[in-house]
Amino acid sequence: MDRLNELINIILGIHVDMTWFLVLSALMMFIGIYGFLTRRNTLAILISVELMLNAADINFAAFNRMLFPEGQEGYIFALFSIAISAAETAIAIAVMINIYRNLKNNFVANLDKLKW
Repeated sequence: MDRLNELINIILGIHVDMTWFLVLSALMMFIGIYGFLTRRNTLAILISVELMLNAADINFAAFNRMLFPEGQEGYIFALFSIAISAAETAIAIAVMINIYRNLKNNFVANLDKLKW
């Protein structure tokens, strides 16, 4: 990570510290929350959820770097989170395909028709 900071410092002329990662993570989280609350399409909602999970992964890696520079726990936790989100995405896409086959669209407002 130190070599990456040195490379960014050489190329861009700025020092990347913990604040940059936290601001990026917070921005991604709020964009994901906004997308989740405002979108009507199930695929757009899934993308918003994935954006929120990626924001959490950035936090895992950044806090691991700050608190335990020699440890790998945060990176391993982020790796498990990425694996879980990949499985969640595969299941969600399968559900969306079945919704589309039954309703011919994938809007959230039409999901109450699947009850009967």
